[in-house]
Amino acid sequence: MIDSTMRVRIARPSRDLAAAERFYVGGLGLDVLWRTTERVSGEHDLLMVGPPGGAWHFELTNDPEQPLEPTPTVDDLFVVYLGAPVDEALAARLEAAGGTRVEAHNPYWDEFGVTVADPDGYRLVLCSRTWGA
Repeated sequence: MIDSTMRVRIARPSRDLAAAERFYVGGLGLDVLWRTTERVSGEHDLLMVGPPGGAWHFELTNDPEQPLEPTPTVDDLFVVYLGAPVDEALAARLEAAGGTRVEAHNPYWDEFGVTVADPDGYRLVLCSRTWGA
């Protein structure tokens, strides 16, 4: 049975782990939780980012020997519920870190937040609402 204490990992391919790190760590403010430190033939390069002590993290992967092109759609979303208006300084920091502000496919997200595409084209939504789980 899955419950709220279980750990969650979301894995996505990335063209450039350094660019992904600039966006998610330098821009969004997540921490590097783990990364590969040396290139090992036959293995993926990995970067794991998330909040320290959190129950979830992103695993960003890159295999230079068999590259996998990211294939995001307009509805591949990572939503962060801020519970407050979106700070323009945060949105600007994400853009400076390689993100691109985009119009949301679903107008709900434009009404209640800001959508920024990461360097691989996946979309981060900063939502001003709260999540009442």
